[in-house]
Amino acid sequence: MKIGIKKLLSLLIVAACVLTCISGCSGSTTSGGKKYLFCTYNLDDFRTAIMESIKAAAQSEGATLEVYVGEETASDQVNRIKKAKSEGFSALIVNPIDVSTALQLEVAAEGLPIVFVNNKPDDSVLKSNKYIYAGSNETEAGELQVEWAIKKLGNQSSLNVVVLKGEQGYSATIGRTKAIKYSMKDAGINANYVFADYANWSEEVAKEKMKTFLLTGQKFDVVFCNNDSMALGAVKALKEAGIDPADVPVCGVDATKDGCASIANGEMSFTVFQNAKGQGEAAMKAALKLAAGESITSLDGATKNGLYVWVPFEPVDASNVNSYK
Repeated sequence: MKIGIKKLLSLLIVAACVLTCISGCSGSTTSGGKKYLFCTYNLDDFRTAIMESIKAAAQSEGATLEVYVGEETASDQVNRIKKAKSEGFSALIVNPIDVSTALQLEVAAEGLPIVFVNNKPDDSVLKSNKYIYAGSNETEAGELQVEWAIKKLGNQSSLNVVVLKGEQGYSATIGRTKAIKYSMKDAGINANYVFADYANWSEEVAKEKMKTFLLTGQKFDVVFCNNDSMALGAVKALKEAGIDPADVPVCGVDATKDGCASIANGEMSFTVFQNAKGQGEAAMKAALKLAAGESITSLDGATKNGLYVWVPFEPVDASNVNSYK
């Protein structure tokens, strides 16, 4: 059967429209025909996992989502957000490059609600059911590290501690490190911080920092790292120095694939699972609520004040690591 050129073109256009609808408008009434913008940057493994989860949640809800992976500058992020309202977006999900610019981002949004993810702004710039944060409470990670280490080391009255910190000024760095210190104090332990430095989430930087510390010959009982990459770097430094990492607990955060494999191999001792999938889902669900003018308080993990949707951390060691690999 022959089909005329005009009819063929018409069929192709119809097919294209059907495919577009399948990918972006599933018919769910949840999204209400609204569209959403996710602004992120520097896609490391964790940010990529959050992004993929947000995309999957948007598709599941029939919401139209645009993802902007911008330059690693606050000005670029602000400029992108300035255009959002005129482009018809209903709510924004933003991984802020610099949390000190959160208020500037809110002004740039021109009244659009914002769900911050992965890097928590100061409480003072959050507003109930308007400018909120969806993620994990960073202090829990440090608390869980200390709780595990204390038990592992036999409730000693004093400990020599190494801390490898993430990026300076980042909310995860601040929250996790503060929690280590106050948790030690609350447990009645005299903690001697023999070495503490920023390693910027990097395995290689952490390895070099740890090697430098080991040259001092100082004794240490435990190594707390703000993420798994730095913990893996510390493990490599210990091994190169002829120290069995099983003899000194090295604790990380994130329960990455490599981190869990290291625990299973008896090298890293402990990590804390940070649920990127759960954080992305929570962020998208919160954005849907805010765009509809609704409260987020009905969401799992939401606080009564409408400022946060918390996704719990989970402790991981040799006893349960196979569940996270």
